[in-house]
Amino acid sequence: MIRFMENEPFSPIKYLYDVEKILYKGKSPYQEILVFESGDFGRVLVLDDIVQLTERDEFFYHEMLTHIAMHTHPNPRKVAVIGGGDGGCIREVLRHRCVEKAYLIEIDRKVVEISRQYLPFVSCAFEDPRLEIHFCDGAEFIKEKKGLDVIIVDSTDAIGMARSLYSEEFFGNVKDALGEEGIYVSHSESLGFHREIVIEVQQGLKEIFPIVDLYTFPIPTYPGNWWSFAIASMRHDPRTPLRQWIGGTRIYDGEVHRWCFLPPGLYKRIMEKEISW
Repeated sequence: MIRFMENEPFSPIKYLYDVEKILYKGKSPYQEILVFESGDFGRVLVLDDIVQLTERDEFFYHEMLTHIAMHTHPNPRKVAVIGGGDGGCIREVLRHRCVEKAYLIEIDRKVVEISRQYLPFVSCAFEDPRLEIHFCDGAEFIKEKKGLDVIIVDSTDAIGMARSLYSEEFFGNVKDALGEEGIYVSHSESLGFHREIVIEVQQGLKEIFPIVDLYTFPIPTYPGNWWSFAIASMRHDPRTPLRQWIGGTRIYDGEVHRWCFLPPGLYKRIMEKEISW
């Protein structure tokens, strides 16, 4: 039996996967790419030795990253997803029939190609006529856009190659690209293992946006499991969905939307560093 050990450099634990079959192994100009079959997890996408998704649990992450923001906006018609070349977030965005135009901005063309070929369960919306795919730097793309309703950053770790997508300069460009009711969301690492990064992202967003909050959800195959998401809004409180649940999701609904935000008291204590672990 072949085994794959995830090499997550910023995690104090290691995950070990049984590999039934390697479907693809190669290298793009940006990163190493691996897709394999696992008896427990189905198909698994790995970038630079870090698991990005598994067929078994990808919907936890993609639904929670996407639908909180999409249901906070009263009428999201123009949506940009930065990163997310596997297609999972775009799949969820395009469930919303109100969306007229969706942009996928992925720097690595090979990720999209491999996902089309080997990961149809997440790349299934790539042929939607509302979708426009751009292969470029998301930080540069967003500088040229105006009037977007929702911007979703589905990047690799905030500590590595995607670091520029978590800077205050980038957050300022995001704000400029959003409309008056715009919403921004990204993951912000494990609250258990990367608490300082979680706080740093929240503080950076608060320098730019009038409303900033934090929600969490368990992601079974991400190190630390207790995963955090940073959300910023120009006008609307993200804790209260403004639109009725669209249905068709596996984990997200209106109740989950309200439940996933940290209690205000706990959020305050974490941000003020009154508790640590």
